[in-house]
Amino acid sequence: MKLTVIQRLELLHTMGRPTINDFIPLIFDEFTELHGDRFFGDDPAVLGGIALLGDIPVTLISQVRGRNIEEFKKTNFSMPHPEGYRKAMRLARQAEKFHRPVLCFIDTPGAFCGVGAEERGQGEAIARNIMEFMTLKTPVISIVLGEGGSGGALALGVCDELAMLENALYSVISPRGFASILWKDAAREKEAAELMKISAEDLLSFGICEKIIEEPEGGGGKDIPLMAKSLRNYLTEAVTRLSQTAVTDLLERRYRKFRRIGEFM
Repeated sequence: MKLTVIQRLELLHTMGRPTINDFIPLIFDEFTELHGDRFFGDDPAVLGGIALLGDIPVTLISQVRGRNIEEFKKTNFSMPHPEGYRKAMRLARQAEKFHRPVLCFIDTPGAFCGVGAEERGQGEAIARNIMEFMTLKTPVISIVLGEGGSGGALALGVCDELAMLENALYSVISPRGFASILWKDAAREKEAAELMKISAEDLLSFGICEKIIEEPEGGGGKDIPLMAKSLRNYLTEAVTRLSQTAVTDLLERRYRKFRRIGEFM
Protein backbone atom coordinates (compact mmCIF):
# COMPACT_ATOMS: atom_id res chain seq x y z
CA MET A 1 0.00 0.00 0.00
CA LYS A 2 1.37 3.39 -1.00
CA LEU A 3 1.72 5.88 1.82
CA THR A 4 0.46 9.43 1.51
CA VAL A 5 2.96 12.28 1.69
CA ILE A 6 1.86 13.02 5.25
CA GLN A 7 2.34 9.39 6.25
CA ARG A 8 5.81 9.43 4.66
CA LEU A 9 6.70 12.60 6.53
CA GLU A 10 5.67 10.96 9.81
CA LEU A 11 7.66 7.82 8.89
CA LEU A 12 10.78 9.85 8.17
CA HIS A 13 10.54 11.52 11.58
CA THR A 14 10.42 8.23 13.52
CA MET A 15 13.46 6.91 15.39
CA GLY A 16 13.16 3.58 13.57
CA ARG A 17 13.93 5.01 10.14
CA PRO A 18 17.25 3.51 8.89
CA THR A 19 20.21 5.84 8.39
CA ILE A 20 23.49 5.71 6.51
CA ASN A 21 25.13 4.11 9.56
CA ASP A 22 22.70 1.19 9.26
CA PHE A 23 23.35 0.79 5.53
CA ILE A 24 27.15 1.08 5.27
CA PRO A 25 28.06 -2.38 6.65
CA LEU A 26 25.35 -4.02 4.53
CA ILE A 27 26.09 -2.28 1.22
CA PHE A 28 29.87 -1.87 1.25
CA ASP A 29 32.58 -4.47 1.74
CA GLU A 30 34.99 -2.00 3.34
CA PHE A 31 34.75 1.59 4.54
CA THR A 32 37.46 3.96 5.75
CA GLU A 33 36.23 7.26 7.15
CA LEU A 34 38.11 10.48 6.40
CA HIS A 35 37.74 13.62 8.50
CA GLY A 36 38.01 17.38 8.25
CA ASP A 37 37.71 20.14 5.67
CA ARG A 38 41.32 21.39 6.03
CA PHE A 39 39.99 24.89 6.81
CA PHE A 40 38.08 24.86 10.10
CA GLY A 41 37.37 21.38 11.44
CA ASP A 42 35.26 18.26 11.13
CA ASP A 43 31.48 18.10 10.99
CA PRO A 44 29.81 14.91 12.32
CA ALA A 45 26.67 15.77 10.31
CA VAL A 46 28.53 14.82 7.12
CA LEU A 47 30.18 11.41 6.89
CA GLY A 48 32.75 10.76 4.19
CA GLY A 49 35.37 8.28 3.17
CA ILE A 50 36.52 5.58 0.77
CA ALA A 51 34.50 2.38 0.37
CA LEU A 52 34.50 -0.81 -1.66
CA LEU A 53 31.31 -1.66 -3.54
CA GLY A 54 32.17 -5.24 -4.43
CA ASP A 55 35.56 -4.75 -6.03
CA ILE A 56 34.87 -1.15 -7.11
CA PRO A 57 36.50 1.62 -5.02
CA VAL A 58 34.13 4.55 -4.50
CA THR A 59 33.99 7.73 -2.46
CA LEU A 60 31.04 7.87 -0.08
CA ILE A 61 29.62 11.19 1.17
CA SER A 62 26.52 11.25 3.33
CA GLN A 63 24.53 13.41 5.66
CA VAL A 64 24.01 11.60 8.95
CA ARG A 65 20.65 11.23 10.63
CA GLY A 66 20.66 10.21 14.29
CA ARG A 67 19.14 6.96 15.53
CA ASN A 68 18.74 8.20 19.12
CA ILE A 69 18.88 11.50 20.97
CA GLU A 70 22.64 11.30 21.56
CA GLU A 71 23.32 10.78 17.84
CA PHE A 72 20.91 13.59 16.96
CA LYS A 73 22.82 15.95 19.26
CA LYS A 74 26.18 14.83 17.87
CA THR A 75 25.08 15.40 14.26
CA ASN A 76 23.28 18.69 15.01
CA PHE A 77 19.97 17.03 14.09
CA SER A 78 21.30 16.24 10.59
CA MET A 79 21.89 19.91 9.77
CA PRO A 80 25.44 20.34 8.41
CA HIS A 81 27.72 23.31 9.03
CA PRO A 82 29.82 24.79 6.19
CA GLU A 83 32.81 22.64 7.19
CA GLY A 84 30.66 19.58 6.43
CA TYR A 85 30.06 20.75 2.87
CA ARG A 86 33.71 21.72 2.46
CA LYS A 87 34.72 18.25 3.63
CA ALA A 88 32.36 16.80 1.03
CA MET A 89 33.94 18.95 -1.68
CA ARG A 90 37.47 17.96 -0.60
CA LEU A 91 36.57 14.27 -0.84
CA ALA A 92 34.83 14.74 -4.20
CA ARG A 93 37.94 16.39 -5.66
CA GLN A 94 40.06 13.58 -4.27
CA ALA A 95 37.71 11.07 -5.94
CA GLU A 96 38.06 12.93 -9.24
CA LYS A 97 41.86 12.78 -8.99
CA PHE A 98 41.84 9.01 -8.49
CA HIS A 99 38.92 8.30 -10.87
CA ARG A 100 36.59 6.99 -8.18
CA PRO A 101 32.80 7.34 -8.59
CA VAL A 102 31.17 9.54 -5.94
CA LEU A 103 28.11 8.26 -4.07
CA CYS A 104 26.17 10.91 -2.15
CA PHE A 105 23.46 10.03 0.37
CA ILE A 106 21.01 12.82 1.21
CA ASP A 107 19.24 12.84 4.58
CA THR A 108 18.77 16.32 6.03
CA PRO A 109 15.95 18.77 6.77
CA GLY A 110 18.34 21.51 5.62
CA ALA A 111 21.68 23.15 6.35
CA PHE A 112 22.23 24.71 9.78
CA CYS A 113 21.41 28.43 9.80
CA GLY A 114 23.06 29.46 13.07
CA VAL A 115 25.20 32.58 13.46
CA GLY A 116 28.48 30.65 13.50
CA ALA A 117 27.59 28.77 10.33
CA GLU A 118 26.71 32.01 8.57
CA GLU A 119 29.93 33.65 9.76
CA ARG A 120 31.93 30.77 8.30
CA GLY A 121 30.19 31.06 4.92
CA GLN A 122 27.32 28.58 4.86
CA GLY A 123 25.81 30.00 1.66
CA GLU A 124 29.18 30.11 -0.11
CA ALA A 125 29.98 26.52 0.86
CA ILE A 126 26.65 25.23 -0.54
CA ALA A 127 26.94 27.34 -3.70
CA ARG A 128 30.50 26.15 -4.33
CA ASN A 129 29.44 22.51 -3.99
CA ILE A 130 26.63 23.02 -6.50
CA MET A 131 28.99 24.74 -8.93
CA GLU A 132 31.90 22.30 -8.62
CA PHE A 133 29.87 19.08 -8.57
CA MET A 134 28.44 20.19 -11.91
CA THR A 135 31.89 19.90 -13.51
CA LEU A 136 33.30 17.00 -11.48
CA LYS A 137 35.04 14.67 -13.95
CA THR A 138 33.85 11.40 -12.43
CA PRO A 139 30.42 9.74 -12.11
CA VAL A 140 28.23 11.12 -9.33
CA ILE A 141 25.17 9.27 -8.01
CA SER A 142 22.95 10.74 -5.31
CA ILE A 143 20.34 8.86 -3.28
CA VAL A 144 17.74 10.49 -1.04
CA LEU A 145 17.43 8.17 1.96
CA GLY A 146 14.89 10.16 3.95
CA GLU A 147 14.27 13.89 4.12
CA GLY A 148 16.04 15.97 1.49
CA GLY A 149 15.43 19.62 2.35
CA SER A 150 16.52 22.90 0.77
CA GLY A 151 20.02 23.88 -0.35
CA GLY A 152 21.40 21.69 2.40
CA ALA A 153 20.27 18.68 0.36
CA LEU A 154 21.02 20.16 -3.07
CA ALA A 155 24.67 20.61 -2.06
CA LEU A 156 24.96 16.81 -2.45
CA GLY A 157 22.28 16.53 -5.13
CA VAL A 158 24.08 17.71 -8.29
CA CYS A 159 24.68 14.37 -9.94
CA ASP A 160 24.45 12.23 -13.07
CA GLU A 161 21.63 10.18 -11.61
CA LEU A 162 19.32 10.85 -8.65
CA ALA A 163 17.56 7.96 -6.96
CA MET A 164 15.11 8.05 -4.06
CA LEU A 165 13.94 5.48 -1.60
CA GLU A 166 10.21 5.02 -2.13
CA ASN A 167 9.18 6.90 1.02
CA ALA A 168 11.81 9.64 0.80
CA LEU A 169 10.93 13.30 0.20
CA TYR A 170 12.99 15.94 -1.67
CA SER A 171 12.19 19.65 -1.82
CA VAL A 172 13.59 23.16 -2.14
CA ILE A 173 12.45 23.85 1.43
CA SER A 174 11.18 21.70 4.26
CA PRO A 175 7.38 21.51 4.66
CA ARG A 176 7.76 23.22 8.04
CA GLY A 177 9.72 26.07 6.44
CA PHE A 178 7.16 26.33 3.62
CA ALA A 179 4.31 26.62 6.14
CA SER A 180 6.22 29.15 8.23
CA ILE A 181 6.84 31.44 5.24
CA LEU A 182 3.54 31.04 3.39
CA TRP A 183 1.10 30.94 6.32
CA LYS A 184 3.28 32.11 9.24
CA ASP A 185 2.27 28.86 10.93
CA ALA A 186 4.77 25.98 11.19
CA ALA A 187 2.01 23.76 12.59
CA ARG A 188 0.57 23.48 9.05
CA GLU A 189 3.60 21.40 8.01
CA LYS A 190 1.50 18.39 6.95
CA GLU A 191 -0.81 20.51 4.80
CA ALA A 192 2.24 22.04 3.12
CA ALA A 193 3.72 18.61 2.42
CA GLU A 194 0.68 17.64 0.34
CA LEU A 195 0.81 20.83 -1.75
CA MET A 196 4.52 20.78 -2.51
CA LYS A 197 4.69 17.67 -4.77
CA ILE A 198 7.82 16.31 -3.11
CA SER A 199 7.30 12.54 -3.20
CA ALA A 200 9.51 10.19 -5.22
CA GLU A 201 6.66 9.61 -7.68
CA ASP A 202 6.16 13.36 -8.19
CA LEU A 203 9.86 13.96 -8.79
CA LEU A 204 10.13 11.02 -11.18
CA SER A 205 7.29 12.49 -13.23
CA PHE A 206 9.05 15.89 -13.29
CA GLY A 207 12.30 14.32 -14.52
CA ILE A 208 14.22 15.34 -11.41
CA CYS A 209 14.57 11.80 -10.08
CA GLU A 210 15.66 8.94 -12.36
CA LYS A 211 15.00 5.95 -10.12
CA ILE A 212 12.69 4.95 -7.27
CA ILE A 213 14.04 2.19 -5.03
CA GLU A 214 11.16 0.25 -3.58
CA GLU A 215 10.90 -0.25 0.16
CA PRO A 216 9.25 -3.12 2.00
CA GLU A 217 5.85 -2.14 3.39
CA GLY A 218 6.40 -0.01 6.45
CA GLY A 219 9.96 1.00 5.60
CA GLY A 220 11.09 0.57 9.20
CA GLY A 221 14.12 -0.78 11.00
CA LYS A 222 13.24 -4.47 10.59
CA ASP A 223 13.45 -4.04 6.82
CA ILE A 224 17.00 -2.66 6.75
CA PRO A 225 18.63 -5.77 5.15
CA LEU A 226 16.07 -5.81 2.30
CA MET A 227 16.45 -2.07 1.72
CA ALA A 228 20.25 -2.39 1.76
CA LYS A 229 20.13 -5.20 -0.81
CA SER A 230 18.02 -3.05 -3.15
CA LEU A 231 20.40 -0.11 -2.69
CA ARG A 232 23.47 -2.26 -3.35
CA ASN A 233 21.96 -3.77 -6.49
CA TYR A 234 21.04 -0.35 -7.85
CA LEU A 235 24.40 1.22 -7.00
CA THR A 236 26.40 -1.64 -8.52
CA GLU A 237 24.47 -1.38 -11.79
CA ALA A 238 24.55 2.42 -11.93
CA VAL A 239 28.26 2.73 -11.07
CA THR A 240 29.20 0.13 -13.69
CA ARG A 241 27.05 1.79 -16.36
CA LEU A 242 28.15 5.38 -15.68
CA SER A 243 31.83 4.41 -15.39
CA GLN A 244 31.69 3.20 -19.00
CA THR A 245 30.52 6.64 -20.22
CA ALA A 246 33.09 9.07 -21.60
CA VAL A 247 33.74 12.01 -19.29
CA THR A 248 32.76 14.58 -21.93
CA ASP A 249 29.41 12.82 -22.44
CA LEU A 250 28.92 12.54 -18.67
CA LEU A 251 29.41 16.28 -18.16
CA GLU A 252 27.15 17.21 -21.10
CA ARG A 253 24.33 14.96 -19.88
CA ARG A 254 24.69 16.29 -16.32
CA TYR A 255 24.44 19.88 -17.59
CA ARG A 256 21.39 19.09 -19.76
CA LYS A 257 19.71 17.25 -16.89
CA PHE A 258 19.72 20.36 -14.71
CA ARG A 259 18.92 22.77 -17.53
CA ARG A 260 15.69 20.82 -18.16
CA ILE A 261 14.45 21.15 -14.58
CA GLY A 262 11.56 23.61 -14.44
CA GLU A 263 10.67 23.44 -18.13
CA PHE A 264 6.97 23.07 -18.84
CA MET A 265 4.54 23.12 -21.75
